[in-house]
Amino acid sequence: MADKLRLHLPLMLMGMLSLLAAFAGGLMRLGWGIPPAFVNLSVLHGPLMISGFLGTLISLERAVALKYRWTYLAPFLTGAGGIILITGLHFASGVILITLGSLSLVFIFVAIFRLQAALHTLIMGLGAFLWFAGNLLWLLGLPVYVVVLWWAGFLVLTIAGERLELSRMLQPSLGSRVSFLAAALIILSGIVLAGFSFDAGIRLTGAGMIAIALWLFRYDIARRTVRQPGLPRFIAVCLLSGYAWLSLSGLMALRYGGIAGGARYDAILHSVFLGFVFVMIFGHAPIIFPAVLGVSISFKPRFYLHLILLHLTLIVRVAGDLTGWFPGRQWGGLLNVVAILLFFANTLSATRLRSP
Repeated sequence: MADKLRLHLPLMLMGMLSLLAAFAGGLMRLGWGIPPAFVNLSVLHGPLMISGFLGTLISLERAVALKYRWTYLAPFLTGAGGIILITGLHFASGVILITLGSLSLVFIFVAIFRLQAALHTLIMGLGAFLWFAGNLLWLLGLPVYVVVLWWAGFLVLTIAGERLELSRMLQPSLGSRVSFLAAALIILSGIVLAGFSFDAGIRLTGAGMIAIALWLFRYDIARRTVRQPGLPRFIAVCLLSGYAWLSLSGLMALRYGGIAGGARYDAILHSVFLGFVFVMIFGHAPIIFPAVLGVSISFKPRFYLHLILLHLTLIVRVAGDLTGWFPGRQWGGLLNVVAILLFFANTLSATRLRSP
């Protein structure tokens, strides 16, 4: 336990610094008047949130699972890259480190696939490649509104692949696995198509996200575990509600197409990254954090508070985006941050060191 804390906690804290800086940047973008520190964090909000925090967290989780020393290079590089971006020491160096870290995650999934050649490991490996490709495009100077589609594909396929792995308990048929692969390929095709026809690519990616969400609604084991008490029900509620947000994001992408900024852009992205991705983190944290840090987390009914708060405030934010009600978007965004901070506070208060 002590060894895990000494090795894993610093890497997680590096990712947390990117998360806090991303919060500041997001609030700056919403007009909350936060003064810039080292750099203008508003332009780094998305990269820090996705690559600096989420990428580091996912890479660390995979490194812990694989247990090879070289795998820890991935979370170290992305975490260090995020810190360099925050401090403004050298922008290109930060992006290079993040790109190299994401390439390391691709190699991690190559190793995982060699150990377990399965559809779910292939899909998660494909997600890692999308993250690397997106970071490489960012390094080459493409705008974030183009790159973020690759980053979104990374997160959606990573989470969907994890859920596909757990769905094996229900013994899905060959047809269901083929339909899953088809949905993933639609997302991939949309991302690639966006490089040639941005509007058509966004719409096709949206269709793929809807298809993946519908598959998860139909085949995820959460449909059964939601009937169980305690932590299994909480995880299932997180999962099922997250799939609803993924569906909504896909529907908005189909409806609005290739928009590169503004309120509708905000609604599409945050439905994925907050409504889907962060709700997945809420659900999986009581399992992932103990595995990574060697601690124990006891489920508490108060966990529903941060989940409900995130959903309600995201509804306000998206409603503000779609109706032009700027105060709703602004306050919804602020309270999104409060919900995530409450999640960390609730999780930390339920955490105990394991006995040696």
